[in-house]
Amino acid sequence: GSGYHQTAPVFYKNFIKPYLYIFVNKNQKIKLFFALLSIFYYLYFFIIRHKSSNIYIHNLCDVVNCFTFETMCYIIKFQADISQHPYPKYIARIHRLCLSVLQTIYNYREKRTFVMKNMLNFKNFTADELMDILNLALDMKKNPDKYAHALEGKKLYTLFEKTSTRTFLSFTTGITELGGTYYNQLWKDSNFTLGEPVSEIKYVCRNVDIIMARLVKNETVELFGNNVTVPFINGCDSSYHPCQILADALTIIEKFGSLDVKLMYIGAKNNVFNSLVEFFAKMKKGTIYGLTPLVNNTVCGDDFFEAAKATGHYIELDPTMSMEEAKKYAKDMDILYTDTWVDMEFFNNPAYKQQKEETLAKMMPYQLNEEFTEGSKAIVFHDMPMHQGFEISQGVIDKNLNHILDEAENRRHAEKAVMYTLLNS
Repeated sequence: GSGYHQTAPVFYKNFIKPYLYIFVNKNQKIKLFFALLSIFYYLYFFIIRHKSSNIYIHNLCDVVNCFTFETMCYIIKFQADISQHPYPKYIARIHRLCLSVLQTIYNYREKRTFVMKNMLNFKNFTADELMDILNLALDMKKNPDKYAHALEGKKLYTLFEKTSTRTFLSFTTGITELGGTYYNQLWKDSNFTLGEPVSEIKYVCRNVDIIMARLVKNETVELFGNNVTVPFINGCDSSYHPCQILADALTIIEKFGSLDVKLMYIGAKNNVFNSLVEFFAKMKKGTIYGLTPLVNNTVCGDDFFEAAKATGHYIELDPTMSMEEAKKYAKDMDILYTDTWVDMEFFNNPAYKQQKEETLAKMMPYQLNEEFTEGSKAIVFHDMPMHQGFEISQGVIDKNLNHILDEAENRRHAEKAVMYTLLNS
């Protein structure tokens, strides 16, 4: 399966190349024929590979492109003077054109570099790339057997500074379903708390193929992103939660058929909200309406939100708006979204008790409850864990639990697509 592209060069060198040399050397017309054939097959399979998400198609195309690329290299290097042969001028012109095209492809193959991608947020991804990830996730969910060996032999390192249920389960079951393995470590049990962090990061990279870390501070995520030598995924930090939003987007596509929805977020301006805004602005589909009376300390400043507003896909509502006024907006929404008002690592922390009580008192009027959702056709999203009686009532949970669980389950499928994409970037 996944080893085809590695064994193809060896097979070519030992079994195909010697006979190709003998055969092609015989006649200039045969050389011309191989040049044309090589161009056709190389370009054809290059296009097929990039349009398909099937791992077996990728392997087949890798093999064919290895053969055709080697043939190109040989033809280019074998620069016989065609003018010495009594061939018509048009053959000479075609031959020179073929050599020119082959040389261009050869130079591209020789000079190109593969840029390793990380997912810290959505900044270094285009809308098309994110859509490709979502389409791949849909296919992986629909056809799990097709991808059962897609990441066979790959090792995932998961590192947790923050507590987790969904992030741990979704990544570890995800890599397992793709044929890989995982190694989990808690931040407090690691030497990241003791040693010089950059050398620790580079050591971890020598042992695994991909890293996912769920960390408290965004600057720690950036430190990983700047120093890893294998793909790195931000499993959540104080400023961004990209994998959660990809799961949300996957759920939106499944339930509404596209991303062209109206989503109203009510709660804290936090990591989940930041990534939602970034996603909608990047995709330029759908609209997010933000009612955020509480503003958390994140790296996303005014410039971030102003740029999102300029796309027309983010509308910032007056944070002093009453819930009666907000209810008028809710009636036109497809999705109502809320999140915890207090970060989970502080919710049961005695040292945070006073600030927690002040936050809850300020935010209680903005609870998603039966009174607020009455008359709205919208379904309710929550990224979990939920604190019933605070940001969301038990009645609204009961009515929308299947939607919320679909959203949570899709973390696994979205993250499988992210891991596969980054490992093949």
